[in-house]
Amino acid sequence: MNNLCLPDGISIVIPVFNSQDSLKALIERLLPVLEAAKLPFEVILVNDGSEDQSWVEIQELAKTYSWLRGINLMRNYGQHNALLCGLRTAIFSITITIDDDLQNPPEEIPRLLDKLAQGYDVIYGTPIKQQHGLWRNLASLLTRLALQSAMGLKNARNVSAYRVLRTQLRYAFTGYQSPFVILDALLAWGTISFGSIPVKQEARISGSSNYTFKKLLIHALNMVTGYTVVPLQLASLLGFGFAVFGLLVLFYVIGRFLVEGGSVPGFPFLASAIAIFSGVQLFALGIIGEYLARMHFRIMEKPAYVVRESTEDQAGKIVDRYTSSS
Repeated sequence: MNNLCLPDGISIVIPVFNSQDSLKALIERLLPVLEAAKLPFEVILVNDGSEDQSWVEIQELAKTYSWLRGINLMRNYGQHNALLCGLRTAIFSITITIDDDLQNPPEEIPRLLDKLAQGYDVIYGTPIKQQHGLWRNLASLLTRLALQSAMGLKNARNVSAYRVLRTQLRYAFTGYQSPFVILDALLAWGTISFGSIPVKQEARISGSSNYTFKKLLIHALNMVTGYTVVPLQLASLLGFGFAVFGLLVLFYVIGRFLVEGGSVPGFPFLASAIAIFSGVQLFALGIIGEYLARMHFRIMEKPAYVVRESTEDQAGKIVDRYTSSS
């Protein structure tokens, strides 16, 4: 396999946030799986502004394992931003993304690779059963529905943080530079060949999820307004619909005046109509404002991430090249 001169092998990209207690166990479970694959491999740990000793733990792991690299970001940019950083530094033809909390069992990697070998470009490991509460699962469902709109793909509902993909897909968004990063939407810029398999999801070995209901809702909003024009189309349809409704009301008022010789009585009717029209206008203005805000950030050229340091000089040079030229 020749992925645009990328050597055959596996790059594991792991975004890290406040996971000092799980990193060592994660690497210990990854190692036998990667060795069994009989391919060259590397592990890239991207520290996304952790507030604990995660970066110290990453540095220690990098000293122990020559195939492990650590990248330390200047602050917390978000999971997808950290994934983008790691994907841009991957050196092998296949990249696997996995969470840092061991909810994604590394032992499922061979099944993901087997599915990818069937000719797909991206394979998701979709959890058989979510290990979250009701509100978190509901927010996750809303996020997937938003992603389905952004990607225009039916299987977007199977999207998860557990992915295996062909690294060459990153060339579809080499010049992407925005603080609003949705990796799955970017992958859809390069391919429509997505697949998924059901995988187990285990309980976290420590800590709690950093994705709250509120954060997932904001994530869904960023996804829809950042990668589709569906909200603008919805605002247009609402505006058209209520314009028709207003004309019907006008015809009703005129008709009643001509037939009965009087107008429609009652302030509540007028107040309700005004409130409806005003609400739709404000809703449409809010949607337009969201798009204008994203245009504003793009004009400011606010970066998706900035690297503070790396455990390897060469890795730092690769990241800097993408950061400065994107």
